[in-house]
Amino acid sequence: MTAAERLMRIHDLDLLALEMSDPLCSSRLRRLGFAVAPAPRIERWRGRLIEGLEARWRQHYERALRRYGSGVAAVRGRVCQGCFVTLPRSVAAGMDEGVSTCEACGRILFWGLGPRGESD
Repeated sequence: MTAAERLMRIHDLDLLALEMSDPLCSSRLRRLGFAVAPAPRIERWRGRLIEGLEARWRQHYERALRRYGSGVAAVRGRVCQGCFVTLPRSVAAGMDEGVSTCEACGRILFWGLGPRGESD
């Protein structure tokens, strides 16, 4: 699993934990027929994923998560969707393991399925 894939899975688990902590959201999910996983189980999965992540990406992600409530931001047309700053072309060219950070807000950038965020 690449660093980018690992970060996205961690991000998904963080969003899931946030939804599970909201009583209204979890009751709606139960009514729709979804099994609501207990928080300790989600934390265990998250712990396993975060252990395998390189320390620098873990620090970037955790810092952005604490600061903004989200450690990952999508990129559309070279614009960070977390802070809406246009990214220089060098950010896409300098990606390491498919992972880069926004120079303005520090979030981990998710470039999507297109070539380096040029789609959309």
